[in-house]
Amino acid sequence: MELVKGRPLTNEGRLDKEIRVYDLLDSLGIEYLRADHEAAFTMEACQEIDRLLDCMICKNLFLCNRQKTDFYLLLIPGGKVFKTKELSKQINSARLSFAGAEEMEEFLDITPGSVSVMGLMNDKENRVRLLVDKDVLESEFFGCHPCMNTSSLKLKTKDVFERVLPAMHHDMTIVTLPGEEA
Repeated sequence: MELVKGRPLTNEGRLDKEIRVYDLLDSLGIEYLRADHEAAFTMEACQEIDRLLDCMICKNLFLCNRQKTDFYLLLIPGGKVFKTKELSKQINSARLSFAGAEEMEEFLDITPGSVSVMGLMNDKENRVRLLVDKDVLESEFFGCHPCMNTSSLKLKTKDVFERVLPAMHHDMTIVTLPGEEA
């Protein structure tokens, strides 16, 4: 695993959803570093990638209400414990649970294990509300997948939330979750 600047030299072996992320970042003139790696399905694998990127890769949780009428993408630091009760109070939504793979694919064009803020570019109808723990915004750099868990990106946090999100026509809601460690 090594860090390289920018997109892959060729699109060969890359899915369209990954290429669309590079196209978006390049169209906005955003600099980023990329690391290709084996699929990262666990927080342990993500921690190894974190060390290479030297930044925090967030837990990306795709949630919904019980009626499956409201959907949320929650970004929290990897070390924080997610407690439904704490979040529900802040966003006035009772009975939050994890949304299914079907909705994840339908709204974000992402499969489990590849959830990323970059998937919001595929949510043209703004069905998914972005929730960001305030601690995520305090880091200088932000790590995420380009809609595939076989690559990871390192970007400036400021670029993600001040340039990429507006280009995707999404806002964020800042939440404050307890700082208990996992």
